[in-house]
Amino acid sequence: MSTVLRAIAAAIGWFAVILQYWLVITGDIGPDPINRTINFFSYFTILTNIIAAVAMTASVLAPGSFFDRPSVRTAIATYIIVVGVVYHMILRDLWNPQGWQWIADVSLHYVTPVLFALDWLLFVPKRGVAWTTALAALVYPLVYMGWTLWHGSWSGFYPYPFVNVSEIGLERTLINAGGMTVAFLVLCLVLIAFGRLIGRTA
Repeated sequence: MSTVLRAIAAAIGWFAVILQYWLVITGDIGPDPINRTINFFSYFTILTNIIAAVAMTASVLAPGSFFDRPSVRTAIATYIIVVGVVYHMILRDLWNPQGWQWIADVSLHYVTPVLFALDWLLFVPKRGVAWTTALAALVYPLVYMGWTLWHGSWSGFYPYPFVNVSEIGLERTLINAGGMTVAFLVLCLVLIAFGRLIGRTA
């Protein structure tokens, strides 16, 4: 059952990322294809969906790999849940995607987060995940934030309004980044605690 779910999730994940990239590259608005590509891979949503798709693919093709470690799956679950929650609460009303863009949008922000969270809930052994996993899990979002600020400083491109230095200023951006960091930490700790609880009662 886990293999079937992971194969479906991997297929949907790769389809959504490739579809979104095709829509970006073939669109008639924005910079040249090279900078469009750089900007595309500057979205936390895109990077995290790729990580989730890689993890699901690895679980199917190479069981027992790095991506099957409970701590790694818990960290990725944290990232992809944040993707879904932030989009639903903050970003979804900022635009109205249609057609293929709607399909990509729903897949990236809803379908993949739900499938990965479901897989984590049902098939990942969670009882032994260390509390320190929550600190280790912060490396990725912190590196991402560093890239976002550096890339934006010379390109002028900021992928999300809450980190748009040119619009809200550096101080507000850093405050928002700090809040997001706390959110990642708290959510990961909640998942670890929940995993230990259901592991003990199962």
